[in-house]
Amino acid sequence: METQANFLRVHSIESFGTHDGPGIRMVIFLQGCKLKCLYCHNPDSIDTHGGSDYPIEELVEMVLKTKPYFGKKGGVTVSGGEPLLQAKALIPFFKRLKEEGIHTNIDTNGRILNHFSQELLDDYADLIMLDIKHMTEEGYQYITGNPNKDTGLKFAKYREDSGKKMWLRYVLIPGITDKPELLHVLGNHFKDFKTIEKIEIQPYHKLGIHKWEALGWKYELEDVRENTEEEIATASKILSQYFKEVKHN
Repeated sequence: METQANFLRVHSIESFGTHDGPGIRMVIFLQGCKLKCLYCHNPDSIDTHGGSDYPIEELVEMVLKTKPYFGKKGGVTVSGGEPLLQAKALIPFFKRLKEEGIHTNIDTNGRILNHFSQELLDDYADLIMLDIKHMTEEGYQYITGNPNKDTGLKFAKYREDSGKKMWLRYVLIPGITDKPELLHVLGNHFKDFKTIEKIEIQPYHKLGIHKWEALGWKYELEDVRENTEEEIATASKILSQYFKEVKHN
């Protein structure tokens, strides 16, 4: 995906987000993703040719107008789509935000670890929220439509080695990702990581199904029910054995 270094291709913007990092945040959903996750609630953000180009300075001005509401914890989160497809353009954007003393966060699937994304991680990203799709190759490919090749795990190791903060996110899909053995595999893999502050369990929902229908795409998880409170509590109890904090929305 090619974008000019002084523009970001944006899907949508949420001015007062409360579920995408600490505090009140401006959440900028970037356009384009190489995965097609079965549960994606923004499938219209997948097409790399969609969205609208925003000059970086225009985005900075929008952020500065919202900054008084951020308080001590808030800031800006870039999500998607997959924001690191636009890592080259995110560098000058995050650099400007850091000059203004604004907390920066990236919500990513962790598949892109190149020169630009490494510079972004090393110098400008205060926090990373890493989406863990599945802990087996077969499960990952079923959910995303792409082979894993341990990309997300390599990304997590890179962040861990940097000593900088990271959160994990995990969508709990009945019968697919909520099996106790998978949760233990997840916990055991990350139990010794020092940079992980918390893991967020994201209960499965179908809020984006109408978008799939509008695109003329078949929603493959239509027959999958949403989680029960007991299932969420069980997953939380298992993961609490491995992580400092387990949160669910």
